[in-house]
Amino acid sequence: MPYRGRDTLYAYLSRLRRGLEPHGVRLVRRFGGYTLDLGEAAVDLHRFRRLIARARETADDRSAPPLFKEALGLWQGEPLAGLDSPWLDDVREQLRDEQWAAELDRADALLRVGRHGERLPALSARAERHPLDERVAGQFMLALFRSGRAADALAHYQRVRGQLAEELGVDPGAPLQQLHQRVLTGDPVLARPAPQPAPCTGADVPTPRQLPAFPRWFTGRDQQLAELDKALDFSDQPGRSVVISAIGGIGGIGGIGGIGGIGGIGGIGGIGMTCLVLHWAHQNLDRFPDGQLYVDLRGFDPSGEPPVAPAVAVRGFLDALGVASQSVPPDAQAQVGPDHDRCCSPDRVLA
Repeated sequence: MPYRGRDTLYAYLSRLRRGLEPHGVRLVRRFGGYTLDLGEAAVDLHRFRRLIARARETADDRSAPPLFKEALGLWQGEPLAGLDSPWLDDVREQLRDEQWAAELDRADALLRVGRHGERLPALSARAERHPLDERVAGQFMLALFRSGRAADALAHYQRVRGQLAEELGVDPGAPLQQLHQRVLTGDPVLARPAPQPAPCTGADVPTPRQLPAFPRWFTGRDQQLAELDKALDFSDQPGRSVVISAIGGIGGIGGIGGIGGIGGIGGIGGIGMTCLVLHWAHQNLDRFPDGQLYVDLRGFDPSGEPPVAPAVAVRGFLDALGVASQSVPPDAQAQVGPDHDRCCSPDRVLA
C-alpha cells in the first residue's frame, strides 16, 4: 500500500459515508471489507413483496386492487438489466415469476369487485400473448361472460382446448373445465360478483359524533332526567331487554331508543323535548363510547320542509356507521333488519 494510503482510503470512506447517509444508505464495515446497507424501505423489491403480501392477506376485496397496483408500479424495465451470470439469470427468472403471479392475482381481485368491463381489453391482449395459460383463459372467459358475451367465452374455451391438445396433448384442467360448464349453463352465481360487506372496525371507520351542541339554556326537568337515568340503568342489567324511552308532549313526540347498544334520538314538536334529550345525552356520553347518532325529523320546522322520511333517517345512520353503499339493500325493511349486525355492530352507540 502506498505511503499513507490507509489514511487516504479512510478519508474517502468517511466522505462516501457522509454522502450516502442522507439517502438512507449506510456504509458498514464487515469482515474482509465494507458493505452498503440499505433499509428494506429503500429497496423496491422488498416494498413490492410487502405490498403483495398485504394484498393477498386482506379480507376486504376492495382493498386488494390498490395494493396490487402500487406494488406492480414499482417495476420499471428488466430486472438486473445489464448483468449476466448463471446465478443472476436464475434470480431474474424468479423475479419475473413473482411479477407474473402478482399480475394474475390483481386480475382476480379486480374481477371479484366487478371491474370486468374495464379489464376486458387488457385480458384479451394477455390471452393472445399467453394462449396456453389456463388461468389467463379463465379470467378472460369470466370477463366476457359478465359482459354479456357468453358465446365469445365459449368460443375462447374451444380455442384454448384445441391448442392444448395440439401442442401439449392434454385437455384443460379441472378449474377451466368447470368454468366452461358454468358458462354453458348460464350459472347465475357466476354472472356477477357477490357484494362484499364493508369492514367495520375502529381502525377504518371513524366514530360517529353527530350530537348537536350542548343546550346552553336549559333548566328543570329533573324528574324526566331521573326517569331516563333509571331506564338506562335498567337496560344495563344482565339479561334485560333494551328499553326504548319516548318523551311525549304538546305537538309531538321525542325519544331515545336503542337496540344492542345503538340508540335513537328524534323529535317532533317545539316545546323543548329535543333539548331535554340532548341535555341528557351529553351528560351520559361516557356510557356510549362507540359514538352518537342524531337525526332532525323536521316535524316543527319553520322552513316548511316536509318531515324526514324513515328511509332517509335510516340511510343516514347506516352511512355514519360505515356501511358501504353497495351493501345497503334497496328495501327499507331490509335496511333495518338483522343482516347489518354482521357488518357493523358497535357495543355502545347513542343515537
